[in-house]
Amino acid sequence: MSTLLRHVIPPPHSLLYTTSKKSKLIIPSFRNRPFSFSSIKATAATPMASTTKKVLVPIANGTEPIEAVITIDVLRRGGADVTVASIEKQTRVDATHDVKLVADSLLSECSDAVFDLITLPGGLPGATNLKNCQLLEKLVKKQVEDGKLYAAVCASPAVAFGSWGLLNGLRATCHPLFMDELKSSGAITVESRVHEEGNVVTSRGPGTTMEFAVALVEKLFGKEKADEVSGPLGMRSNHGDEYSIKELNPMQWTFDNVPRVLVPVANGTEEMEAIIIIDILRRAKVNVVVASVEDNLEILASRKVKLEADMLLDEAAKLSYDLIVLPGGLGGAQAFAKSEQLVNMLKKQRESNRPYGAMCASPALVLEPHGLLKGKKATAFPALCNKLSDPSEIENRVVVDGNLITSRGPGSTMEFALGMVEKFFGRDKALELAKPLLFTHP
Repeated sequence: MSTLLRHVIPPPHSLLYTTSKKSKLIIPSFRNRPFSFSSIKATAATPMASTTKKVLVPIANGTEPIEAVITIDVLRRGGADVTVASIEKQTRVDATHDVKLVADSLLSECSDAVFDLITLPGGLPGATNLKNCQLLEKLVKKQVEDGKLYAAVCASPAVAFGSWGLLNGLRATCHPLFMDELKSSGAITVESRVHEEGNVVTSRGPGTTMEFAVALVEKLFGKEKADEVSGPLGMRSNHGDEYSIKELNPMQWTFDNVPRVLVPVANGTEEMEAIIIIDILRRAKVNVVVASVEDNLEILASRKVKLEADMLLDEAAKLSYDLIVLPGGLGGAQAFAKSEQLVNMLKKQRESNRPYGAMCASPALVLEPHGLLKGKKATAFPALCNKLSDPSEIENRVVVDGNLITSRGPGSTMEFALGMVEKFFGRDKALELAKPLLFTHP
């Protein structure tokens, strides 16, 4: 049994937005009151007057899917018109950790478009592939010349922007592994989780991408919109600290050789939650099966991100699993609840005392109505917690009750996924994964 699992959880309404502007770190903390951006000073690049904002997110083979999907999802929550463009010869992109993303278009189809923001995800070899794309380099350099916003996360500030000479003399950050390369490009390196300077925004890695994306919403639409978007995400107040989850009725999660985990997806699934779970479990060398409950492998997630599953649920049902875990998203949870096959798999999982889990809308809309929370403590998305028959633990971000694990929403998904890693492999392994993600301090 793992020795993990702290019991002190910050309240769900306690949020922290962390960014730095030039060399000054701005960290407004908001506890026990609604989150507000009012205390963050404006930078040289102020929000534009138009309400329609066009954003380009280029993706490539080897792109880090957490960074791409969180950025797309959050910007679309803010009302941005986001075009996801593949630099490859086809719209389907093979991201890292065997995640399959489907772009809206090819980059070649966007060459004449005008964007308010171009933002690059990281990942290797994704960042290198982006750097080597001459059309993308041309578009970003034109963006800079026109005085418009450009941004990058993880390896891309150094590998792409740095090599293109776009950060010379500017303060910027990136993943710790690329800080020397960033410095050699002429940038002034800073270790902020998110750094804004004029029209450029940079960030460090998967664990900082949600803060990065909210900062981009603020740059495009202003503080009020960033406030509106960030609240339901439920970000941690203690960015960079060790994560905390609450465990009740501890039990050992066992497996033979390598854990096999089923992650169902459906039209309307919350893409951030699905991708973070899949990505982190695969980083831990878990055998993750992504199964579509629809008739097609390709699903359209809640913020219109297109994901491709590994197989249909009919095929996935032929296998046994050490854990079945449901991402949230209203439409996705409703589809799960209507899937007799998936519900039966969950019931058999519970009856055999094997682990199962759900987050966001799924505990309330799937597990509760099908009796899968009977005798269990759970949490869920705050607006749906009134549907839980036992609300005693709903203030916790992640709750483990024996063979059940539940969580609240997008901003708690990394803790949720790391909690699964911890239950299978121990806390040391989970923290080992958390550090290069920049979810905890490296």
